[in-house]
Formats: sequence, structure tokens, C-alpha cells
Amino acid sequence: MKVCVVSDSHDRADALEQAVREAKAQGAEAVLHCGDLIGAQSLKPALALGLPMHLIHGNNVGDSQALHRLALASDGRLRYHGVDARIELAGRQIFLVHYDDYGYAMACTGDWELVCCGHSHRAEVRSVANVRGTASWLVNPGTVAGLAAPATWILGDLAAMHFELRELGSEAHHTRPP
Repeated sequence: MKVCVVSDSHDRADALEQAVREAKAQGAEAVLHCGDLIGAQSLKPALALGLPMHLIHGNNVGDSQALHRLALASDGRLRYHGVDARIELAGRQIFLVHYDDYGYAMACTGDWELVCCGHSHRAEVRSVANVRGTASWLVNPGTVAGLAAPATWILGDLAAMHFELRELGSEAHHTRPP
């Protein structure tokens, strides 16, 4: 299963929609949004593309009641988890959190195969050694809004645990093998 990982869209509905559109064209079946969406309305163009989306709010919460209402009206396509999310997709244990330092700490626990975070606006894909003697993937897609950094998102393949950093409107420019 392929997923689109985004973060820090900061009310940029156009950028979020473009990332989801590009990911869907590459076979993505779900979207993981790591927070700082802000306005619920900015989700509508991306949701219209039909992919299910998991969303947490980050430190720029916006209107959480509007997010709850939109989730209820989405026929299950939008799952608003609040401050963090513990989900399973394609048999993988995934943790979503906004803050990158919290993401690193969660990767170190070994409870999660994949931890996705945001906040720093610095894209990163790396394997983190954990306390169980194995490794967890830590994925930060940067900022899809392109705020003080390139507008980036990540296409992930959960079967292969392979993650490609993408800039909006361009091919992958960074790949990490499993």
C-alpha cells in the first residue's frame, strides 16, 4: 500500500490538493497529515480526490470543532485523531505526531514501524535504532506549503517500507531504500 505523507499545510489548500493529486497518480491509497492544517475548509479540495485521510492537528490547531464536523460529514474519508494518532495500515503499526522531537522519541520505543511527524519544516527520512534492538522509520515530509523551505511531501510504500521525498510538481529527488 502506498501513502502520501504531508505536514504543515498552513491553510494552503492548493498545495495540499496538488500533493494528494500527485500521490494518487503514483498509486497512493491514503493520506497521512502530520498537523498544522489550520482551517478545515482547506481540506476540502484534497478530500474531493477520494483518498482516505488521517489527520492530527499540530500546534496551529485552527477550529477543531470544524474538523470534527468535516470528519463526520466525510463518510469515513477523513479521520481526525486530535493531537496524535495510532493507526494500522497494510499491517504496519504507524504513529502520527506533529512535533519532530516527540516523533524521534516514539521511534526509539520500537512500538511503531513507522513514525510520521512534522513541525520543523525540514524534510527527513531515516531509520532510528530503537530499544528493542531493531529500527523504526522516522519520516518528516517537511512543509507542503513551502514555508521557509521547499514545498515537499513523501510517497511511502508500506509493503517495502520505502519512502521518497518529493517536491511539488517534480520527480522524487531523494530516496531511501528499506
